Amino acid sequence: MNVARDREPGQCITQIASDFGIAESCLRNWMRQADVEAGAGPGTTAAENVELREAKKRIRLLEQKNEVLRRAAAYLSQANLPRK
Repeated sequence: MNVARDREPGQCITQIASDFGIAESCLRNWMRQADVEAGAGPGTTAAENVELREAKKRIRLLEQKNEVLRRAAAYLSQANLPRK
């Protein structure tokens, strides 16, 4: 990535990507993510993505537990009704 950032005037990203045998879009994505990680660009860092993924997983688990408790409460409330 430093090669792409410190390129000589007139040298294009396309040529650098080709020299390394990668797609230009791949190199640009890496450069964009490096800017995000350095705080120089907008977006979420890898650490923030991990934290968001863990938070979403915890939310799903809590929603499942809430659904179990809701169903149990409904079942128990029906069980305590007087029979006709």
